[in-house]
Amino acid sequence: MNIRIVTDSTCDLPPEIVRQLAITVIPLWINVGDKSFLDSVDLTRTEFYTQLPHFVPHPQTAAPGPGVFTEVYERLADEGAQAILSIHISETLSGTINSARVAAEQFERIPVTVLDSSQLSLGLGFIVERAGQLAAAGQEMQEILSALENLMGRAYVFASLQTLEYLRRSGRMNSALAIFGGLLQLKPLLHMHRGNAVAHRTRTQRRATDRLLAWLAEYAPYERLAIVHAGIPQEAEALYQQTRDYFPAGEVLITQITPVLGAHLGIGALGFACIAKE
Repeated sequence: MNIRIVTDSTCDLPPEIVRQLAITVIPLWINVGDKSFLDSVDLTRTEFYTQLPHFVPHPQTAAPGPGVFTEVYERLADEGAQAILSIHISETLSGTINSARVAAEQFERIPVTVLDSSQLSLGLGFIVERAGQLAAAGQEMQEILSALENLMGRAYVFASLQTLEYLRRSGRMNSALAIFGGLLQLKPLLHMHRGNAVAHRTRTQRRATDRLLAWLAEYAPYERLAIVHAGIPQEAEALYQQTRDYFPAGEVLITQITPVLGAHLGIGALGFACIAKE
């Protein structure tokens, strides 16, 4: 069966993997005042992070509507797809998957299965990549879903943030908490597993880094491992040099997170996305 894979721009997969596995990526929206940009299409990641501190008002993000998904599903059916697997950012973080579900329910030409990855960034990306590999190998839908269910239980994303300010600006957290955290110079951390986004706080950047390294050691060894960052490539490279022994042989993946996530996490976010070995 010819199964095609669809995902969204929060997956952070490198373009070469997207091309190789014929994955379709639907971009989310970034809105700045009366201007709208397609995520990672109308603005490069470097351009976005350079401009982020100066945007007035602060960027807001939005999911694509069901019509966008319908158009994509139609095109893939025209290209000969016999079924579609649409995998998206956790519904605890975005309404994107709800648009996909609405479109899938109304689409009658071929079966469309919508899957909540329970992840973001390359946590989502690694799941999508595996789906693409299994589809290319000729696996049936139920076999792919079973493999992904196992994989999702071993997927983690954890990162430290430089500040709570961007979460406050984006409206994703209580303003009083952001001010309180800033006064105490708290360093926030985010930990994502199985759709459960948990916030942690430490007093210093050193303690934040120690917490990241403790999680890295806890979940090792890895099938896939990547460093994710927001606008700080030199710090990301330094973190890789510090943790390179954890990386599977031959794998060096350092990814700047997509602008639609960076708008909320802010410049300076730094951490890991991984798939632990069974």
